[in-house]
Amino acid sequence: MKGTVGELGEFGLIRELTSRLTTTPAVRLGPGDDAAVVAAPDRRVVASTDVLLEGRHFRRDWSTAYDVGRKAAAQNLADIAAMGAVPTALLLGLVVPADLPVTWPTELMDGIRDECQVAGAAVVGGDVVRGDTITVAITALGDLRNHEPVTRSGAQPGDVVAVTGWLGWSAAGHAVLSRGFRSPRAFVEAHRRPEPPYHAGPAAAGLGATAMTDVSDGLVADLGHIAEASKVRIDLRSGDIDIPSQMSDIGQAVGVDPLQWVLSGGEDHAIVATFPPDAKLPARWKVIGEVLNPSALPQVTVDGAPWAHGGWDHFGDGEDAE
Repeated sequence: MKGTVGELGEFGLIRELTSRLTTTPAVRLGPGDDAAVVAAPDRRVVASTDVLLEGRHFRRDWSTAYDVGRKAAAQNLADIAAMGAVPTALLLGLVVPADLPVTWPTELMDGIRDECQVAGAAVVGGDVVRGDTITVAITALGDLRNHEPVTRSGAQPGDVVAVTGWLGWSAAGHAVLSRGFRSPRAFVEAHRRPEPPYHAGPAAAGLGATAMTDVSDGLVADLGHIAEASKVRIDLRSGDIDIPSQMSDIGQAVGVDPLQWVLSGGEDHAIVATFPPDAKLPARWKVIGEVLNPSALPQVTVDGAPWAHGGWDHFGDGEDAE
């Protein structure tokens, strides 16, 4: 496909993007009308939204448009799963410059569509607008299927903390890319295209999870939200957290303790939850800590001590997500 977005025009671009989409049984009316219609058998809709800005959350010299699409969809669909819900639909708001090649937004849509298929959802609509900076805004919807939502506020002293999915892989991949390298490829790809364990959220709800979140800003930072909402202290055991040997090799090469990536690196979108101590967890869940009574303010500690390295903050002075 040749030409720019400006040459194709708004409605031509919309036709091109929607022609690439697939659907699911939950979609009663897809793109093409004033609004979409999505089935909500539970009569409650779980909704989440997020925005990715070029230069702040992605770089076109690091990631393809397809990569950005997969990542944009994944981080929103993971929020739905982290509530214990099943993703059903996604809406896209897209801002692009007029001189952007048409291939970029079409490949972006391919990535969003394919990630939705992994999660069992579908793109049902959106909007495109001309602007100076590429901006990708996603709204994701989900269905609780007659379960109660698993919020951040239900953790109880005595609960165990367990995680499933990757930890620190995206941050290690970011470190590799920042130094001009493209390998080890597995870590670079983890940064470009996270793989949230979507099934784990609803499964955790069925296993009796008392609180849950996805790891978007860093394990300690995101568990900090649970600690604050639940008014508890969470203590992590660093010795129980797996650090792959190849991640250790990367850390040695760039002078970073890989534990910092595991505890403070975000964008892996692993699922972390608290469970009653007698919960029978499948092997995919790794117990890494416990919930305690707060000694003072609610907080997260590591091996009994405060962890000072923080996590991702959109308004902080740390490195950009890419």
